[in-house]
Amino acid sequence: MSIWPYLQQVDKTADASFLGWIIASYSIGQMIASPFFGVWSNYRPRREPLVVSISISVAANCLYAYVHLPTSHNKYYMVVARALVGFGAGNVAVVRSYVSGATSLTERTGAMANTSACQAVGFILGPVFQTLFTLIGEKGVTWKLIKLQVNMYTAPVLFGAFLGIINIVLIFAVFREHQVDDIGKSYRSINCEAEENVEPRDDHQGSVDLVAVVSANILFFVILFIFAVFETIAAPLTMDMYSWTRKKAVFINGLILGAIGIESVFAFLGVNILSKKTGERAILYGGLVIILIGFFILLPWGNKLPNIQWEEIKNNSSTTSFSRSLTSFWKVQMQFPSNNSTEATGCPIVQSWCLYTPVIYLGQYITADILIGLGYPVCNVMSYTLYSKILGPRPQGIYMGWLTACGSGARILGPVFVSQLYTHLGPRWAFSLICGIVILSLILLEMVYKRLVPFAVRYERLQEHS
Repeated sequence: MSIWPYLQQVDKTADASFLGWIIASYSIGQMIASPFFGVWSNYRPRREPLVVSISISVAANCLYAYVHLPTSHNKYYMVVARALVGFGAGNVAVVRSYVSGATSLTERTGAMANTSACQAVGFILGPVFQTLFTLIGEKGVTWKLIKLQVNMYTAPVLFGAFLGIINIVLIFAVFREHQVDDIGKSYRSINCEAEENVEPRDDHQGSVDLVAVVSANILFFVILFIFAVFETIAAPLTMDMYSWTRKKAVFINGLILGAIGIESVFAFLGVNILSKKTGERAILYGGLVIILIGFFILLPWGNKLPNIQWEEIKNNSSTTSFSRSLTSFWKVQMQFPSNNSTEATGCPIVQSWCLYTPVIYLGQYITADILIGLGYPVCNVMSYTLYSKILGPRPQGIYMGWLTACGSGARILGPVFVSQLYTHLGPRWAFSLICGIVILSLILLEMVYKRLVPFAVRYERLQEHS
């Protein structure tokens, strides 16, 4: 949540549109790295790509903490740092491949849900730590010997680098290789040196349903695209709609995301139980419907307009069309204090939609957060659980690499899409198009619903008809 205000601090030339590229750079790196690490994990011990990827993330986080040092072009250094962090995050494909290969069909959904629950714990603790780090303030402290500034913007990445080092130690000390078939029988030895040494079983030889594989990738793309839009727009939207300062936006959105993370843990626990009764496909469909309702609620309603930046000059008098026409002139000519600081608050006059788009009430925003925070984790875990079952008991590193790359592509296009559309046309257009995308995804899911079945089930059907 601190990327946007940190970007504004280190490079005054950066605007909300460039924020989309900052967010997207992470996913560009992950998209490039995911297939690479996936292939690597298919032919070598998984410890190797895990250690290398985490080491890259540690170094990239340290680079992010130093983007304030250059005298110019700081925003581009931030792009590079975020891209390298994303490259390191390509190890998600390795993790999912390992979980898929180490569980039977009956264990798969629960194991994937548990893995996602661990991610949700990070999703909870991340905003919590970010919120705590705001107490350090924007100035913070400086370690002059190494020119390191520790403030509310750099403390999170430095803490992340520290956790990365701990992860590397744990991989060497704890991680062991293990793989079973669909019924849970182990067919490779612990600590096998490479997956290429594994002799495939007979029931591995059937071909996968490419229509189901492609459809699962598309659905996963949409799910990640939606969440990328959601996380990108949170800070600019709340700063525009509620006249929050940078610090307040980071603090409150951090609390909201932390609460959503707690909600996600309960969602994963519920999914693990509910999937045994309804199956993964029905839960995926229900999750998309919940997301659709969330974004529909987030659409601007009513007649009240958001506060315009520099409105303090009017001594809190009601806004007139004449005074609004002067706002752009005031912005250029002088700076006025806001909330006892030099930071301007409100919806910038350069965003013309601020003059006619109704405000999104805080109740709307929180309600939408709750619904999207429930629908996203459900869809996320169900989509790649279904995907792993469709592929069957085969080395899935490459396939999981492509799935992660699709998700990364969504996280590239999502921030760029929403930052450009939001800046120029406003939230009404941005969220309406998201609703349309979700509806199209529901139609696609209806069309391929019967094909999204485990490999073993499809293989048995083919055997019966042959």
